[in-house]
Amino acid sequence: MFRFIRICSSSLGRKYIMALTGLLLGGFLVVHAAGNSMIFQGRAAFNAYAAHLHSLGPLLPAAGVVLIAVLLLHILTGFSLVLRNRKAKGRQYTIRRSAAGLRSWPARIMPYTGAAVLAFLLLHLATVRFAGQALPVADKVGNVLTSPLFVAFYALGIAALGVHISHGFWSLTQSFGISHPRWDGLIRGLSWLTGIAVIGVFASIILLHLFVAGCSR
Repeated sequence: MFRFIRICSSSLGRKYIMALTGLLLGGFLVVHAAGNSMIFQGRAAFNAYAAHLHSLGPLLPAAGVVLIAVLLLHILTGFSLVLRNRKAKGRQYTIRRSAAGLRSWPARIMPYTGAAVLAFLLLHLATVRFAGQALPVADKVGNVLTSPLFVAFYALGIAALGVHISHGFWSLTQSFGISHPRWDGLIRGLSWLTGIAVIGVFASIILLHLFVAGCSR
């Protein structure tokens, strides 16, 4: 037990935890995007999907507790890695100079895109999940998107999410040893395509919500 805790508290163990929790959160994001894409079939289908989720009874809050636990573990592990990296700042500075900018800009801004995604998530929960419980979910989303300020926040949040996932996918493959000079370029390209796909899916959902809300007035 103590050996397991010691392994998890090491830098390598924390990177594995970040990779695993990131993979689980990415899986949830895919399911969430698929559910939200029901808006492409109309407001009725989107509301029916939300009603189906609520009909699951205690399974839904149980899944929410697991998701929150995974998210908190991801955040706390990432925060601890940032602190550890800053403590080794002098040594990292020497490495960066000798490596001629080996770390890409998405890697350097990962803590900031992560903070932006967290802020976006809290905004989304406050304005959709826990607001206007008597309203259908399509109406709640439509009400939020009537505000240009909220639309701007959502756009920035989705952009940050795309960058975060893009580098997260690349980092995950490196943590699990999926790396080879012959394939690294392809993996890097797939990482960017993943981020672009996330931005495209959620941006198209928001645009369709705006279009539907405009037509219903």
